[in-house]
Amino acid sequence: MSMAYSVVGQSAQRVDAVAKVTGKAKYTDDFFERDMLVAKILRSPYAHAWVRQIDTVQAKALPGVEAVLTYHDVPHIKFATAGHPFNLDPKHRDRADRLILTDKARFVGDAVAAVVAADELIAQEALSLIKVEYEELEALLTPDAALREGAPLIHADCPHNILSDQGFHQGDLEQAFGRADVIVEGEYQTSMVQHCHLENHISYAYVDTQGRIVIVTSTQIPHIIRRIVGEALGIPWGRVRVIKPYVGGGFGAKQDACLEPLTAAMTLAVGGRPVKLNFTREECMMDTRRRHDFTFRLKSGLTKDGRLLGIRIEAISNTGAYASHGHSIAGAAGSKYRYLYDVPALSYEPRTVYTNLPVAGAMRGYGSPQLVYALECHMEDIARKIQLDPIDLRRKNLIKIGHIDELSDNKVLSCGIRECLEKGKALIRWEEKQKAFERQTGDKRRGLGVACFSYASGTHPVGLEIAGARIVLNQDGSVQLQTGAAEIGQGSDTVLAQIAAEVLGLPLGKVHVRSEQDTDTAPFDTGAYASRQTYISGMAVKKAAEAVKAKILDFVWGMTDIPAHALDLKNEQVVYKHSGETVLPLAEAALNTYYDTVFAQPITADVSNNARVNAVPYGATFAEVEVDLKTGKIEILEIYNVHDSGTIINPRLAEGQVHGGVSMGIGYALSEQLLFDEKTGRPLNNNLLDYKLPTIMDTPDIGVAFVETAEPTGSFGAKSLGEPPTLSPAPAIRNAVLAATGAAFNRLPMNPQRVFEKLKQAGVI
Repeated sequence: MSMAYSVVGQSAQRVDAVAKVTGKAKYTDDFFERDMLVAKILRSPYAHAWVRQIDTVQAKALPGVEAVLTYHDVPHIKFATAGHPFNLDPKHRDRADRLILTDKARFVGDAVAAVVAADELIAQEALSLIKVEYEELEALLTPDAALREGAPLIHADCPHNILSDQGFHQGDLEQAFGRADVIVEGEYQTSMVQHCHLENHISYAYVDTQGRIVIVTSTQIPHIIRRIVGEALGIPWGRVRVIKPYVGGGFGAKQDACLEPLTAAMTLAVGGRPVKLNFTREECMMDTRRRHDFTFRLKSGLTKDGRLLGIRIEAISNTGAYASHGHSIAGAAGSKYRYLYDVPALSYEPRTVYTNLPVAGAMRGYGSPQLVYALECHMEDIARKIQLDPIDLRRKNLIKIGHIDELSDNKVLSCGIRECLEKGKALIRWEEKQKAFERQTGDKRRGLGVACFSYASGTHPVGLEIAGARIVLNQDGSVQLQTGAAEIGQGSDTVLAQIAAEVLGLPLGKVHVRSEQDTDTAPFDTGAYASRQTYISGMAVKKAAEAVKAKILDFVWGMTDIPAHALDLKNEQVVYKHSGETVLPLAEAALNTYYDTVFAQPITADVSNNARVNAVPYGATFAEVEVDLKTGKIEILEIYNVHDSGTIINPRLAEGQVHGGVSMGIGYALSEQLLFDEKTGRPLNNNLLDYKLPTIMDTPDIGVAFVETAEPTGSFGAKSLGEPPTLSPAPAIRNAVLAATGAAFNRLPMNPQRVFEKLKQAGVI
């Protein structure tokens, strides 16, 4: 008897690998329609201004111009752009504060008009012919300015420019502080950064022969885009069809309706002809989404031996000109760290503030990179104050399996954080190097840093977690797999195919995945975000595969008189469950399901799964850095990212996720920052020359390790992995720099100039 296929746990080649490396994969810009028109957007030069008058006469008269749209030419319907599932309760929906085109500019780059023309050059010339009269208003470019008493309102219906200040309290914090032997306070800041996904935002739309709007777009959320476009245009959602081809990355920036409502409005303006809107890199970095910058104030009380009694976290989140994901970011950040340390009393007091800067939205980690940075830097500061090893401090306070979060009632069923700490400590040789670094001299100093995290697998119980999958058994015994889960480069198609193959006893090559999502035909799934696909969409795929398997075995029962419960599927064979002996090839059974003259009934399963569970992944980053005291330059010598993500479905893909996440974390720590003119709000570095993404020369060898735990709620024991790798590198690097220099860097990024200035202030040099 041959060994059974084992697909889960294997580093199978990505199902889209050949298509991508050979250039056969088709992205949005690879598609075209006959007589495709081109669109361009006229953007406000002011951060805050009323649009008093727009003269479009000359632009419309330019040969080749098909339409010029302003606020007056599109529906005056405010809509929410954030890519969240629709909520039946109006009180829990995203804030609707956006118009397709605006009569009030709220940041430099806000869209005030759009041109549709025969080609890009004509469209660009037409923009120059549009004359706009603005009434400039005070630009509120910082949260402090926006919160100032008497400051103008960015949105008239939002008092004090505060989008929300909802937080939570748990336990008696004042009593905890009263019992504490030590009180530690600190302030920490994070910067604005941008996703910088490889493929820019791009979309095109046309009206089909049935009068429906068809939108082909690079998005993470095709089904949600359909709904948002319907809302923005005030039309039934069924009149909109969204097609998602291959996507060149998103990281959260495409979990938002950044350009699809306008693209749809433009095709309607030209009688349904196809119109393409393709953002430049500069436009992407100015008018899609960025990560929220936060300011945190933390106060902790603890016993003299390091047991945490209470923590207060005050946070100000800068959401920019429009809500987008808004306070959900701050709220999500506050929900995920509660699974890390067992603290009797907690207070989380966030405020999300409108400013006249580009819009902040979802970005890998969804608020947790900011909060993890503040919390883990604070833990390091505590350890130094009470003279306790930072690993020991964390060990004393980590939660255990069985922990129930008081606010969500979610229970921790698997937890490998202690093992992650031990593995990382061994990999970086913590004790050996700590001893070696005790008495350093010279201009270059080395230090070690550690940071931990907890996260989530999806959004339950705050958000709906529904996913769909369809599996069809083909005549040759292979299957087709179609999901609503959006493959955007992360490898979800491969992992979901592995889950199906494992259940059905097939090699991965016999699971044919349709990567494209089309809202007319793809099962409903809310999309690619929240590290949910292996965990949430995986449940739907496993459920569909089990349904197909049951139907196959039931059909074979009719063919052979062997009861279905005595049969199984292994190695493309229908076998006896007790012995593995072959009954008949799966392909023979499949052929009969199509062509048996009496019993033919092709086998399919189309299922939906509403997951009301949430698994908690854990991990830690260990970093060794060398700091040049004369220049402030920081070099990362070693970095290890260790994860408890349950069972690893595909080790090579998982390792790739970690490499990408750590690279983003390094950029967040050391070099990346969106900059704006302090008086006008004009972007200063919205391009890939001036915005300092780490290059391959800036990226050290990244060590990856996993601690596999069995998560009972996950498909084959899996938990999330997509976002966690980017959570803890930045604080680990900061803590290593602190260890090397003795100077606390509480603001990102830690670029050489800032490091040098801080070292001088601290008297290190």
